[in-house]
Amino acid sequence: MARKMLIDGEDGPKESEKYDFDLFVIGAGSGGVRAARTSAAFGAKVAICELPFSPVSSENLGGVGGTCVIRGCVPKKILVYGASFRGEFEDSRNFGWETGEVNFNWKKLLENKTREIVRLNGVYKRLLANSGVTLLEGKGKIVDPHQVEVAQNDGTKTMYSAKYILIGTGSRASRVPISGKELAITSDEALSLDEVPKHAIILGAGYIAVEFASIWRGMGATVDLFYRKDLPLRGFDDEMRAVVAKNLEGRGIRLHPETNLSELVKTENGIKVRTDHGDELLADVVLFATGRKPNTEGLNLEAVGVQLDNAGAVKVNEYSQTTVPSIYAVGDVTNRINLTPVALMEGTCFSKTVFGGKPTMPDYKFVPCAVFCVPPLSVVGLSEQEALKQANGDILVFTSTFNPMKNTISGRQERTIMKLVVDAETDKVIGASMCGPDAPEIMQGIAVALKCGATKEQFDSTVGIHPSAAEEFVTMRTLTRRVAAGGKGKTNL
Repeated sequence: MARKMLIDGEDGPKESEKYDFDLFVIGAGSGGVRAARTSAAFGAKVAICELPFSPVSSENLGGVGGTCVIRGCVPKKILVYGASFRGEFEDSRNFGWETGEVNFNWKKLLENKTREIVRLNGVYKRLLANSGVTLLEGKGKIVDPHQVEVAQNDGTKTMYSAKYILIGTGSRASRVPISGKELAITSDEALSLDEVPKHAIILGAGYIAVEFASIWRGMGATVDLFYRKDLPLRGFDDEMRAVVAKNLEGRGIRLHPETNLSELVKTENGIKVRTDHGDELLADVVLFATGRKPNTEGLNLEAVGVQLDNAGAVKVNEYSQTTVPSIYAVGDVTNRINLTPVALMEGTCFSKTVFGGKPTMPDYKFVPCAVFCVPPLSVVGLSEQEALKQANGDILVFTSTFNPMKNTISGRQERTIMKLVVDAETDKVIGASMCGPDAPEIMQGIAVALKCGATKEQFDSTVGIHPSAAEEFVTMRTLTRRVAAGGKGKTNL
């Protein structure tokens, strides 16, 4: 939504008006906490509200730290670490390790995961307190452009006034509207199951779906993954998507492309799953990993004039300002780039704009991301398909596919692939991707290079670290293909 930012003295709040707080933040997730702390550092009087946290309940969606800390990135990554050891134990044998019988204790991992979440929840609370931010536990509702009502669990409701209001309520998992949908779980419940499923069926092909497929398979479950398209991870580079699919199958996950679930039925032996192809399977857990929806319900947004898009996300301009001048929004609730570090960036830019005297727009160029399947996928910049759509001229594609050194001894048949997409006219690297061990750690450094406008010549002139997988990014000298915008590639091998 492109429009002029409104500031004090125009149509925004008047400097002479008095409020309880300079800023009231609804939602103490990554974006909200960052905005609260950085605004307080600029001298603003700040309050933030969030639902109470319960480490043992998946029904309560509250907790300082938000989705990432409580029921997203952090607990999921802990489970990914746990699941990865299965392959490590298998690979260790040809390196001389005699491990004997290996048993997995799910409850121990679950207890340690919960303990870490509780610790981080406390860390975030201390960060707010040390920044001078007032934390209020309860559900926030916007009454007018400068008032927020906070409802506590005991039914008490308190009204607070603020010069500015920031919405940072994030998103929530969604369910597919099919018969028996109540029998399925979402990623919220999947993080805290009492037992590892023996047979799990997952519907979806995004990062949550493939990550939980890797987690449960790594813990010994039989896993069936169903999705609508021909490959998982729609929106990522097609070549990488194919590699991820092959790796998932190589790890023992059963893939069902171009297949939907049509019905779930509860039976004595588990959940009967029917597909739109007429097949039936029996599972003890069915996970819907089919996307997330912005958390805008119950905030009274439209009543106060804050516009939402068709997906229910808050509409904002380049400075995260809504259609109401005194109300802003950051993070997943705006449905821009739904990543924790992006929410942090948006929160920082908000505070600079509103309280720092320096209007700052978030920069969404070259935002790296990772899918923590096993092995992981990580990308930054444009995929080959995106580059072709945006290109005015030819695109140069460089790839390297190899068997990692570790696999030559372990015997695992799982190849790593790396890719660089280069603008032929400027020689700038405009996209990079990798699927293989340590991909996210390697891609973070590549993201810095692309952010700085690195050229392929500069990549080529950089000395690699040997022996490492990462050095392949600076030794890809042979052009794989040259592709004209709207045309087909010419392969040079």
